[in-house]
Amino acid sequence: MNAQGPLRGVKVIEFVGLGPAPFAAMLLSDLGADVVRIDRPGAHGGGAAEILARGRRSAAFDLKNPAAVEACLKLISRADILLEGYRPGVMERLGLGPEIAHQRNKALVYGRMTGWGQHGPLAHAAGHDINYISLTGALDAMGTPDSPAIPLNLVGDFGGGSLYLAFGVLAALTHARATGEGQVVDAAIVDGAASLMGAIHQLQAMGVWSRGRGENLLDGGAAFYGTYKCADGKHVSIGPLEPEFYALLLEKLALTGDPVMANPYDASQWDAQRVKLEAAFASRTRDEWRAELEGSDACFAPVLTTEEAANHPHMAERGVFTDVAGVRQAAPAPRFSKTPGAIQGPAPSPGADTRSVLADWGFGEADITALDSKGAFGRRS
Repeated sequence: MNAQGPLRGVKVIEFVGLGPAPFAAMLLSDLGADVVRIDRPGAHGGGAAEILARGRRSAAFDLKNPAAVEACLKLISRADILLEGYRPGVMERLGLGPEIAHQRNKALVYGRMTGWGQHGPLAHAAGHDINYISLTGALDAMGTPDSPAIPLNLVGDFGGGSLYLAFGVLAALTHARATGEGQVVDAAIVDGAASLMGAIHQLQAMGVWSRGRGENLLDGGAAFYGTYKCADGKHVSIGPLEPEFYALLLEKLALTGDPVMANPYDASQWDAQRVKLEAAFASRTRDEWRAELEGSDACFAPVLTTEEAANHPHMAERGVFTDVAGVRQAAPAPRFSKTPGAIQGPAPSPGADTRSVLADWGFGEADITALDSKGAFGRRS
């Protein structure tokens, strides 16, 4: 792999799990880090479709084998960051917990990804995104007055989880490089999702967000902040929060001067305003409204499928999506003017790079052969 990006030279060990931790590792890889996945021998996977595992190499170890554990500790001694997403206590039982890892590498940043966190009454319970965002109050704030909405697992797993893990380990890496001191980063989805609610907490404290679910400014209550069906059954979104943008939308919809539409912040008029907007948008197709509104200050966008999104002129010109071995996926983000990131390749097959990883990370050929003979790689490679 020919790594490029602002994290080039950063060495990361990823103990393979599900979802949030692999996505955080993907982000680090996209920005140039050398990320090595520690897989189980005989595991299946790899290939371009496994997007969350892209841009890494894979080494497979039987972690029930003491020789394999010792090899992982040697890798850890050369790493800047470790990422793991197991339940609390699993890494300790494997002999790879933070205490022993820091004995080998005092500057190591040890990133831990869980739903509930490393401590607390629920720490050892199973759960998934919908459960974590339920506990934070985020799920209760989304949906209609009758029922919470079930969102994609972006709010908890990836927003409150992966992004906070990546942010946390890089912040800790800055500290480690300045002081030589590593530390544990406890990235819990409940912590991150609660943090993401900061703007809503502020609106509540200011008295702006005081009504029930689906009846506030940004949760589908306000008529001028929502989605509308068009004549072809497709949808558009609008969100003109500022008075001048709202006035432009009314002009484009031929609703200027309509007394019902006069005050977009009058909650008592939202239902009547919604009826007017529904009728207006239903009069044309989505693409006809695109021709009228897209690119204006009316705060408008069509609601696109993932296929349509990749082909939209704005997204295409910016190269938001790219192709890896025939699979469309998002390009690295954010963008850097001097050290742009890059996808370092498709996901590896588990264990495909065990020998090359060990060689690159300081193991001699005799050491690698000895590990193989002791069964550290599972069945003899």
